Amino acid sequence: MIDLSSFDYAIILCFFSITLIIGFLVSKKSSSSSTEYFLSGRNMPWWLLGISMVATTFSTDTPNLVTDIVRTNGVSGNWVWWAFLLTGLLTVFVYAKLWRRSNVNTDMEFYELRYSGWGGKFLRGFRAVYLGVIFNVMAMSGVTLAAIKIGEIMLGLSPMDTILYAGTITVVFSTVGGFRGVVYTDFILFFAAMAGSIGAAYYLVNLPEVGGMANLISNTPSNMLSMTPSLDDPDIYIPLLIVPLAVQWWSSWYPGAEPGGGGYIAQRMLAAKDEHHAIGATFFFNVMHYALRPWPWIIVALASLIVFPDLASIQEAFPNVSEDKLGHDLAYPAMLTMLPSGLLGLVIASLVAAYMSTISTHLNWGSSYIVNDFYKQQIKKDASEKELVNIGRISTVTLFILSAIFALLLTNALQLFDVILMFGAGTGLIFILRWFWWRINAWSEIAAMFVSGFVSIILNFTSLGPLLFSDSGILESYYKFPMVVLFTTVVWVIVTLLTKPDSTETLINFCKKTNPGGPGWEKIRLEALKKDISFNNKSDKTWSVPLGIICMLFGCFAIYSVLFSTGYFIYGEVSNGFYFLIVAIVFAILLKNNWKKLNKLN
Repeated sequence: MIDLSSFDYAIILCFFSITLIIGFLVSKKSSSSSTEYFLSGRNMPWWLLGISMVATTFSTDTPNLVTDIVRTNGVSGNWVWWAFLLTGLLTVFVYAKLWRRSNVNTDMEFYELRYSGWGGKFLRGFRAVYLGVIFNVMAMSGVTLAAIKIGEIMLGLSPMDTILYAGTITVVFSTVGGFRGVVYTDFILFFAAMAGSIGAAYYLVNLPEVGGMANLISNTPSNMLSMTPSLDDPDIYIPLLIVPLAVQWWSSWYPGAEPGGGGYIAQRMLAAKDEHHAIGATFFFNVMHYALRPWPWIIVALASLIVFPDLASIQEAFPNVSEDKLGHDLAYPAMLTMLPSGLLGLVIASLVAAYMSTISTHLNWGSSYIVNDFYKQQIKKDASEKELVNIGRISTVTLFILSAIFALLLTNALQLFDVILMFGAGTGLIFILRWFWWRINAWSEIAAMFVSGFVSIILNFTSLGPLLFSDSGILESYYKFPMVVLFTTVVWVIVTLLTKPDSTETLINFCKKTNPGGPGWEKIRLEALKKDISFNNKSDKTWSVPLGIICMLFGCFAIYSVLFSTGYFIYGEVSNGFYFLIVAIVFAILLKNNWKKLNKLN
């Protein structure tokens, strides 16, 4: 536990006050309708939405997760989430404009736009609860778990105290301010969080125990510093690099990195002024999220290996931490206890800001599903706007209570990360293809969702899992994820071909509204022509998706090069830093030129 000065308390209280004031200032406008409460009237600029996306994913569990990964698998272990850049840029250059054209209130509403009959209605209501409640509660519980650990290490708070103090203010702010309040405060919280993480990294790496960046580099094994895993050992490079880049990014659903867009990222795209603002927001988010923001956390994680080389040293330094919360992710808040007054207050305020930003987004996003896609559709279709806003506020409070209870049962963030990835394995390809292949129907998604969950439960929570996938099993453990993907994909493709397609009327209306284009809709285009209906599509030669994929690849090379360049400059390897910087500039120029061409096609 640390002693905060009056200055530290003043900084923390200032951020709490600003957040609550903004929430109450926008409460009247946010309460005017459900569209205002959940989408701010669809009039948000790209830069504000982009910063909000970055702030939302800058949660309290993220630095803890990165620290856990670095201490366990080295810097290269971060490819388990760096690989999601491919998903993010595919959303930027292919799906952002489609989401904005759909003009739905939530991405769950998409189901009744895309699928006909009972299947579309069932998916909309079921996934509203499945994602908006179950998965959303799991994601929030990971964030709250991180807050609990920070509270225990840095402030000596019990888990219930942390939930009570941080949670109450966040829930009040989220309930009152709605989406507009979330986005406005994200703008302030983003800069606070960045300043806190960079300031902490700079100070902590220069502690006498660490001895500066040069000493840190010389005293850390090269395999821990490497940004790519060693190719000598398949047990290392296959799960850390090959599986994420070859399978995970397109096959698995994860909050904030959904294949084809979705979740709270889709919520922000739907709130944009137009499709160009939606594209700009998601591109800005991906640059900041992957290229620049990870390094302050990585530096602190590496420094923690010198100060706290193992779990025993953490436990010795903080004996009051409960056994069920002891893990490598504790090293991040443990390092923060060494900060001086002033910077300590800023860092705690930034962590509070990160917590509030993420939780408020998840609460508003999950509540939007409950209100628009469950309550209004399944329970009371004629509900008034005032009633919908009130239900939104009730569900906001309920979601937080559920997530707080679940957080008390968890041990570490990486544990939850792996569970969510496994349960979504195999579903991602449907989210990518459903925009461009008319034959995919509601039963495709239903089959994938249930098979993926069922197989994951069998392999993770029964004796069959270790028997098939372990060092002593039939296959190595890193084959588990690809096998879930393979089995799920085979099942949903078979189900797709064996079940009836959606009605031609529904598919024609979907094409008219979103204009996805491409050969996958040729049959529907011909059916529409028979009815004298035109989609106003350009010819297949000017279909924008191939060029969008090229932009995605150029963007990935540019952003990954910036990530590597930044890392090498930090490591003191200046020549490598400049090399990757030049590569980044080349691909950025190629991206710019092709982006201009893409805009003309769109």
